[in-house]
Formats: sequence, structure tokens, C-alpha cells
Amino acid sequence: MAKNTDEMPVMEHLEELRRVLIVSIIATIVLAIASFFFIDQILAILMEPLTRIEQQVNFLGITEPIYVKLKLSFFTGFLAALPIILWQIWSFVVPALKKNERIAFTLFVLISFFCFIGGVAFAFFGVFRYGVNFLLQFAGPTLMPMLTIDKYISFTISFLLPFGFVFELPLISYFLARLELVSYAFFAKNRRYAILASVVIAAVITPTPDIFTCLIVSGPMYLLFELSVFVVRITERRVARRKKRKQMAEMADAQPQ
Repeated sequence: MAKNTDEMPVMEHLEELRRVLIVSIIATIVLAIASFFFIDQILAILMEPLTRIEQQVNFLGITEPIYVKLKLSFFTGFLAALPIILWQIWSFVVPALKKNERIAFTLFVLISFFCFIGGVAFAFFGVFRYGVNFLLQFAGPTLMPMLTIDKYISFTISFLLPFGFVFELPLISYFLARLELVSYAFFAKNRRYAILASVVIAAVITPTPDIFTCLIVSGPMYLLFELSVFVVRITERRVARRKKRKQMAEMADAQPQ
């Protein structure tokens, strides 16, 4: 029976995609197990915004501490496995690209990793540590907070993780501008929608319904949008200058000697 040459490449791509997914999942699990051996140190770092103000954290169920440590282990395992995951994505995509496209995509993967980790780090050290203290101050002297470790860690993860993805926005905007798929005029015209989107996204990803947490999250998101607008404007000008130089070179070549 003859092989279907039209279907074979598709099956090979699906098999390669399956391999990428399996390697990524295994890497995350293995590094999550490795992270579990350091989970007390990791937990102490995430608890620092509370411990430095001597705020006590409780747990309600017998299995809650181990459940929290397992959840935190998978979160840190994912962060640790991110270079492997991105490498697998790179190895899947790059064979189909041309040489100059491979260089651009390689830079995109490398920079996206640092943007993601930078977003998580910024969220924790630049926003979260101060935001927690800011929010707890609203309790006043008469109300005593009763924080549980499960809700605190869930809040921490749901707060940090979106910042990693949002910090990719300037990088994505740069490549879209290079491909002339977006323009500065488009971004500038839709600023009001960006403000609305930042607030809506912040309201969705933050597990607490208060307006202050929403503002703490949406503020940096909108600043990233403005940074993306600036990146697009600079990139757009560079693309225009490059096209102008190319046109002038073509006109010079077309002139009779």
C-alpha cells in the first residue's frame, strides 16, 4: 500500500508536537519535584511581605500545608522549566524558517524568557510586597486579619503569573511593528480601550473583589501598554527609514550610467 505523501508531513508534525508537549510536561514535573526539596525556603521568600510586619498566617485543614507546598512546587517547577519549554518550542518552529527568520525567532524566544521572568520579579519585588502592606493597612486598628496560607499563596500566584505574560507585550508589539501589522496610530487611537482592558483584566485575574488590588495590578499593565506604544513608534520610524533608503538605492540603480 503506497504512503500518502500529503498526510505524512502532517503526521510527522503532530508527532513532533507530541514530543514537545511530553518533554515540557516531564521537565515541569521533574523540576517541581526538585523544587519541593527547597519549598520551605521558597515559601519563606513569598511570605516575606507578611513576616516583616509580623503578620501571622494560619491554616484551616490538616492537609492544607502539604497541598499548598505541592501547588507552590508546580509553580516554581514551571518557572524553572520555562527555558526547556521555550527551547522545545524553538526546536519545533525553527526548521520551517529561513535563516534570517531563525535569527529573529531565536532572539524572540530568548528575550521572551527574560521578559517573563522579569515580569514575575517586578510583580513581586516592585508591586506585591508593597501592595500587601498597603491593603492590610485598610483594616485599621480594630480589625485583625486572619490570613490562611492557601488563600495567600493562591493570591500570590494569581498575582505574579499574569505579569509574566503581560511583560511580553512590548516584545510582541515590536515584532508586529517590524512586520507592519500594527502602527503607532492604531495604538494611540485605542488608548482609552487599553485603560478599560487593563482594569477588566486586573479584575479578572485578582482573586479579591476590592478596587485597590485592581488598581495596583491595572496600573503597571497600562504602563506596559504605553511602553509598547513607544516601542511601536520607534520601530515604525526605523522601518520607514529602511524602506526609504531601499527606495533611494533602487532609484540610483535604475538611473542610466
